[in-house]
Amino acid sequence: MLIFGKMAPTSLTARFGQSFAPASLRAYLAEFISTFFYVFAVVGSAMASRKLLPEAAAAGPSSLVIVAIANAFALSSAVYIAANASGGHVNPAVTFGMAVGGHINVPTALFYWISQMLASVMACIFLKVTTVGQHVPTYTIAEEMTGFGASLLEGVMTFGLVYTVYAAGDPRRSSLGVIGPLAVGLMAGANVLAAGPFSGGSMNPACAFGSAVIAGRFKNQAVYWVGPLIGATVAGLLYDNVVFPTQDPDSVRGV
Repeated sequence: MLIFGKMAPTSLTARFGQSFAPASLRAYLAEFISTFFYVFAVVGSAMASRKLLPEAAAAGPSSLVIVAIANAFALSSAVYIAANASGGHVNPAVTFGMAVGGHINVPTALFYWISQMLASVMACIFLKVTTVGQHVPTYTIAEEMTGFGASLLEGVMTFGLVYTVYAAGDPRRSSLGVIGPLAVGLMAGANVLAAGPFSGGSMNPACAFGSAVIAGRFKNQAVYWVGPLIGATVAGLLYDNVVFPTQDPDSVRGV
């Protein structure tokens, strides 16, 4: 899934050159396509549940289960279809964690972000237009929650998600094949079931941003950026440097 080798130090000019290489351009397109269909499924499932369920049940357990299942299936599929081209990030928080860990250079990470954010906005526009003006739902926090508490919740969930991404895509572990993307999707779905009623269970700044842009509602938007980016950073650094650090061949042999 993910290319786990640390990037060799290069000049800023060389890094920008790498960001416009044909392989990088294919990666941006792969991120756009996979993120588009992920957001389409997640936001679309929320819209569908509101359309089919009575008003009183729209925010009930049935709707929560529908969105969680859509999250799990869509993310598993999105990661799988983009894995060979881009690493299957599908999430600015994953990209940020990879950049902090040195697995992707900063210019390339910025282009990943642009692809992901644009895909999310386009998916929400498509849903808005094709459903004839149906309301595009946005992520909101529960009335009893504070912004700080919601950020912590989103951070912990994103930590679990990104940690799973690292573990599933690490070539030093046994080959996981299709199971890797499935594990990532299942973690996302479980997190939505656990925290959906409290913070919305976003874990993905692009998904939250796209729906907010089309709905024109940016209240508490910082919650879905600050928490996930910090959680992703901690997950990546902890996995790479503490739990499963890279070892030199000499140290493995005990030299």
